[in-house]
Amino acid sequence: MAGWVAEFSARRTLDRLHTQLSAGLLAAAATPGLLAAIDQHAAAVRDIVTYGVEGSAAIAGVVLLAGYASGLLDQAKEHGWRFTSPADWTRADWFTARLLAICSLARRFDAHS
Repeated sequence: MAGWVAEFSARRTLDRLHTQLSAGLLAAAATPGLLAAIDQHAAAVRDIVTYGVEGSAAIAGVVLLAGYASGLLDQAKEHGWRFTSPADWTRADWFTARLLAICSLARRFDAHS
């Protein structure tokens, strides 16, 4: 039961993030340079959340990814960061690009589960 609760909570966290950043994901799909930057962030995040996780099952991946996202948001807020949808997504700050990468990875986890 605890695994189901953790997965449900993780997916809610990632769904909220995805809703908030959906315009950026659409912009990335249409902008090769932005997509490349997000892919680089995604590779780094994937390495962070899967390092040492044997098998990295989709459920474990989603839970770890949501935990990483929550920690990143906490760190960003400590530094005074607040999300504002950029007028030009190609000029998104580091935190926003990293969060876009997390959303991209979450979609990949869902596609493989």
